[in-house]
Amino acid sequence: MMLIKKPVIALALGLALAALPVVGSASEAGGLLQAARNDVSNVASLQRGARNFVNYCLGCHSAKYVRYNRLATDLGLSEAQVMQNLMFTGERPHDTMRIAMKTEDARHWFGTQPPDLSLIARARGADYLYTFLKSFYLDPTRTTGVNNTMLPGTAMPHVLWELQGYQKAVYEGQSDAAHDAVHKKFTGFELVQKGSLTPQEYDQFVRDTVNFLDYIGEPVQLKRQSLGLKVLAFLAVFFLFAYFLKKEYWKDVK
Repeated sequence: MMLIKKPVIALALGLALAALPVVGSASEAGGLLQAARNDVSNVASLQRGARNFVNYCLGCHSAKYVRYNRLATDLGLSEAQVMQNLMFTGERPHDTMRIAMKTEDARHWFGTQPPDLSLIARARGADYLYTFLKSFYLDPTRTTGVNNTMLPGTAMPHVLWELQGYQKAVYEGQSDAAHDAVHKKFTGFELVQKGSLTPQEYDQFVRDTVNFLDYIGEPVQLKRQSLGLKVLAFLAVFFLFAYFLKKEYWKDVK
């Protein structure tokens, strides 16, 4: 009897684990991640995110695995709309999202080559990107004048400062008499110069941008998830048929 129950329990656990989302809690620098709560099925958000990306990111960061005509199809836009509003670096609809900046120029200005962002959401996660874009703070010791709590020492300037404004990091100090030192604990940010957007509007701006980055990391993810649910449903039904068929075959075996 136990031999029959174990496969049932294993299947139930497998289905339950497959349905659980992957949740991140902390960054590599020790800061807490904020939930992006992005939705790649929200086409309006993806359209706004595409606009944000080409206006604020594409100058330095390419997305070389993404074609403009694919954006048109997935985002519910015509190729003419994409060419007029989103295509600043390509010449034909089937061109990929590349930048004109040369490697030598990038290294001269930033000290490193800005990474391609086609797969950044898959590599880092949407929550990380969302938190990163909200975590720039004033740091006069840096060449760019800013730093980031999620990636200390980042070479990236705060390109969205006009929208968010400038903020400073607030730390809480704790004395360590034994080692004659003070340990600082990050407690949050304090806005010192307002931007053109309110904090709520900036949050939405970042969420739309991250939503777009999540989409280009895997444009077929909605289809994959839909197909996966169908496959799991088929396996569950097939298992029941196989289970009762086994019982029928073995009912007279002693």
